[in-house]
Amino acid sequence: MTTPIAQHPIVPRERLDFGLNGDIPKYWFGGDPFKSRFWDALSIIFPPGEKFFMTCVRDFRDQIQDPKLLQDIKDFNRQEGQHTLVHRQDNERIRAQGVDVDALTAWVDNMLNNRYRKWYSRGYTLAITSALEHFTSIIAHSMFDKRDVMKEADHRLRAMYAWHAIEEVEHKGVAYDVMVDYAKVGYFTRVLALVDASIMFPLTIFFIQRKLMIHDGFSLRQRLGLMAKGMWWLFKPSGFLQPMLKHYWTYYKVGYHPWQEAEQRGYEEWLTAFNSSHDPVKASEDMRTALAL
Repeated sequence: MTTPIAQHPIVPRERLDFGLNGDIPKYWFGGDPFKSRFWDALSIIFPPGEKFFMTCVRDFRDQIQDPKLLQDIKDFNRQEGQHTLVHRQDNERIRAQGVDVDALTAWVDNMLNNRYRKWYSRGYTLAITSALEHFTSIIAHSMFDKRDVMKEADHRLRAMYAWHAIEEVEHKGVAYDVMVDYAKVGYFTRVLALVDASIMFPLTIFFIQRKLMIHDGFSLRQRLGLMAKGMWWLFKPSGFLQPMLKHYWTYYKVGYHPWQEAEQRGYEEWLTAFNSSHDPVKASEDMRTALAL
């Protein structure tokens, strides 16, 4: 059994209310179409993505005897199930704008839960799951750092993504442990899957985002202008993705384990605030106050 260096308990949090049926504007991230539709694309991707994650981990559950890992898998599934539920609620907001959400989620579902599951071994699809879980856990480093890149976002959606990121930090080692200890995936397959996911994941986001911006009526010229500005926001030296980079590369180390990652800024502050109020929106704002964001 792989021994982690540090670990947070996996705590499923259910029946959460983010106020997603409220008066959230279409371009809820500072009025910026690129930023808003970038995150909306993620929300559309998450329900079929979480389904893929849970299925790939369950492939190996019958081989597992360790009671702690079995409980971790159970709690992992409960957290992922709640992520699916909440993002479906958020996707209703997008559907109300006239977007064919079902067609977009079906496209992602077919790619992951049909083509990937058909073309590749169970070990490799679990390695893809672990790689994608790496992405979703390290995004918190960008969301909670001192630059406050989420400052201009609507506080309700900012809270939803903060909660999602916190729970990704809690269960980031589950798929990895099953992959290494039971699927017996070796170093080169693990790295190959990360390379695969590093191409597939952003291309999927940009494909969905493009569909959303076409739906919004932006011409090709307008979309290219928004994309150029948005890609600079993502990839410039002080851009949104910059704090994630050093954590991304650690996955390529021999002997890597997700719990070797540095402690996540904002985790304890969010947890303290949520345990006090059980209100995820208030917890997000209290965390921001505690971090002086």
